[in-house]
Amino acid sequence: MRIAYLDCYSGISGDMFLGALLDAGVSPKLLQETVAALNIGATLEISRVNRSGIQATKVDVLVNGQKDAPRLKPEARAHTHSTGTAHDHGDAHGHKPSHPHEHGRALSEIKRIIAAARLTEPVQSNAIAIFEKLGAAEAKIHNLPIDRVHFHEVGAVDAMTDIVCAAAGAEALGVDEFVCSPLNVGGGTVECAHGAFPVPAPATVELLKGAAVYSSGVQAELVTPTGAAIVATLCKRFEPFPAMRIEKTGYGAGTRDFPAHANVLRITIGEVAVDVADKSVRSTQAQQETVCVLEANLDDLNPQVFGYVMDRLLEAGALDVFGTPVQMKKNRPGTVLSVLCKPEDAGRLAQIIFSETTTLGVRRRDETRQVLARRWQTVSTRFGEVRIKIASQNGTMTGYAPEYEDCRRIAAEQRVPLKMVMQEALQEFLKHPK
Repeated sequence: MRIAYLDCYSGISGDMFLGALLDAGVSPKLLQETVAALNIGATLEISRVNRSGIQATKVDVLVNGQKDAPRLKPEARAHTHSTGTAHDHGDAHGHKPSHPHEHGRALSEIKRIIAAARLTEPVQSNAIAIFEKLGAAEAKIHNLPIDRVHFHEVGAVDAMTDIVCAAAGAEALGVDEFVCSPLNVGGGTVECAHGAFPVPAPATVELLKGAAVYSSGVQAELVTPTGAAIVATLCKRFEPFPAMRIEKTGYGAGTRDFPAHANVLRITIGEVAVDVADKSVRSTQAQQETVCVLEANLDDLNPQVFGYVMDRLLEAGALDVFGTPVQMKKNRPGTVLSVLCKPEDAGRLAQIIFSETTTLGVRRRDETRQVLARRWQTVSTRFGEVRIKIASQNGTMTGYAPEYEDCRRIAAEQRVPLKMVMQEALQEFLKHPK
């Protein structure tokens, strides 16, 4: 299994995560296009810096062409309409509190912006999930409904850029799992709207429930709320460096340069090992997982509506949706609607089936399936960059195909045949398969 291991020796922030992704090989063009798709007046400035002898990639967010001064670059803020209070803090990455009465953006507005952007469904879903975790943490701290949480204008642009690019970069990395080290949260205090709080700040503590954390004694805030939200969403395990065959690494830089402490986030990508004693390393094998199957018989549904239902279910997180023609009672032709999904999504997807179709019942069963390990490789064509999905088993490549959504978007933008884009992407991949 191919994993990405986050070594949070100096904590994590949104911009450090982006820097590490870029340093590990994620395309800068992909992240720049992701920012442009949001259409919120932001761009990325990417540079190389030195942090205590370590060369790392530094990412800064430019808003309307200007780099924010540190005091205007917080990770996350929340306030209420009724009190106008704000929650924010300074940190080791250069982020400071801003004025509590800035115009704010509600979480619902941020989600609409992300949903309207021309991004893949997994990127949109992960970005919204990260923002929802961030909003839920702020809501709990302030004892507010989540729809009363607002992110200040500058912070919203900065956080949207970090979070959506993090989701896009994580997908482009093409790993099966993100694993995180115990997180160094730092020490000291931070200034919030209501006074000083100990590090880690309240939102960070809430977001890191269940994670392994510690403090090395550095008197600075090392884990920001945005960084904590990214980790809490992408990583399911927090453990020491695993046995693995290392493929590549990347370093993302924080803003401050500490003496005798490299303020960087390291990401290491490789294949995990199963037997450390004899140093044998596991090749990529088929993995088993449990999926839920939802089924409904439909014999009185407009075929046009059926296509719409399929699209809705896929947008809502279904792994696959398909229809099977059947002959039903009274010799009426019908269709069996089948939906494959994660068990935790079954209830929500069943409600969509009930609301959008004419069925009176939905069957549900859990099944075990084997899936090949998958990863991504980006190739450059004369039309643009296209991701190639690569399947492998026992370390051997078993299949590959250009990502349809990339090819479809490029074909529409360049006004060229879709098959031409797909053929050229495959030709480029076969020149240098990895």
